Amino acid sequence: MKKETAARNLFRSTLSQVHDLVEEKFSPRMGPSNDSGDSSQEESGAPGVAIAIPKNPEPARYAVVLHNDDYTTMEFVIEVLMRHFGKSEDAAVQIMMSVHKQGRGVAGTYSHEIAETKAALVMESAHDRGFPLKATVEEVGV
Repeated sequence: MKKETAARNLFRSTLSQVHDLVEEKFSPRMGPSNDSGDSSQEESGAPGVAIAIPKNPEPARYAVVLHNDDYTTMEFVIEVLMRHFGKSEDAAVQIMMSVHKQGRGVAGTYSHEIAETKAALVMESAHDRGFPLKATVEEVGV
């Protein structure tokens, strides 16, 4: 029982010290700052205590996939890749050939919102020109 009490007290003390360090380093300061960037044992009173600030996770990436059909021309697919995805003519031809030979090709990877917008633009352009080109959005790495 004494070990549990001692462990709780040590945990609370360490937690309190970490809280104080976070407040000291990240709260708005009033008056002149004496921040040398050095958080030594004497300042914190907690040897070996490091504050880990979590990084924001990378947002999920989504691929815009073009699908083959029997009616959309190769030239139109190349045009779409160059206009909507900023591909060079050589890169557009390579992706178009992937669509033609493998039935699908990745036009680019983006955040979800951008991928959805680009897929919609492709479908709208295809519809306006009378082609049934299909563009879908798939999460990358799933």
